[in-house]
Amino acid sequence: MKPWGPLSVPSLIFLLSFPLFTFAAPIRAIFLFKDVLKSNTTALKTSSFNTVIIFGIGILSDGSIKYYSNTPGSSDITVASNGTYVGGPALSEKVRSFKVAPTTIDRVEISMNSQHVKNLMTTPGPNPNTPLYQNFLALQEAWGLDAVNNDDESLYDVSSTVAFAKMLGRAGYKYTIAPYTNVRFWQALVTQANSGLAAAEWLVDRVYLQCYDGGASNDPRSWEGNLGMKVVPLVWVTNDSKPAFSTTAAQARSKFAGWHSRSALAGGGYWNDYDIEKMKLSYAEYGAALKSVFP
Repeated sequence: MKPWGPLSVPSLIFLLSFPLFTFAAPIRAIFLFKDVLKSNTTALKTSSFNTVIIFGIGILSDGSIKYYSNTPGSSDITVASNGTYVGGPALSEKVRSFKVAPTTIDRVEISMNSQHVKNLMTTPGPNPNTPLYQNFLALQEAWGLDAVNNDDESLYDVSSTVAFAKMLGRAGYKYTIAPYTNVRFWQALVTQANSGLAAAEWLVDRVYLQCYDGGASNDPRSWEGNLGMKVVPLVWVTNDSKPAFSTTAAQARSKFAGWHSRSALAGGGYWNDYDIEKMKLSYAEYGAALKSVFP
């Protein structure tokens, strides 16, 4: 991938309409790829992270919501269907526990792709009486969720994504994005979803920018300019899946500090907890690296 170059005229116009919004508190985030029932919740809660994003949520063609475990020995399960939470009390209690003291975590999100979003926004639509809307209400209540994260890496349909984001906003969620490419799509989404809202009320309130793998050459400052928002760059912890993109805690601290010195960031974050546990790494060290740059 090539880093984005100087701002285009449309980008400059966009910036005049949406001045960069500075977050009140630095964001220290980690994506949870491992089955949360099997992850080291205590370590996650006591290692300086204030945001966790549960990866692997998907919606089915009938509007049901499924949690894909991504962990050997775990099974994919439907967590909401027909307007009711059906994921079981153990999972609900585990997710809710992230924000129960003692903890540094004050925000829990779920991350999903755009599978079935376009069709469901067409039929039956984003109305509050639809199964999809009711299922997200039920999941929010059961898990104590704050936001839904969009990790679309293939469909990139602006109108249906905006409709979906606004539907979630009416249900009480914030909407966040995790781009690695296609800046024009994300710019259109942010512009349309946040149109008419004061910065403190933005529906799309966070950008978790992938700076690894396909997004390894991404420059947070360029993305901030194009989106009109401060971003949270993500790096991949030490791993054996794609070791070329491994980042130690010390290397992460250096990267975040370098980006932050060039253009003040909203915070920083990691992909992902599964590799921290698999590789016998330290949550505390990775969390401390974030806190040293984003206290």
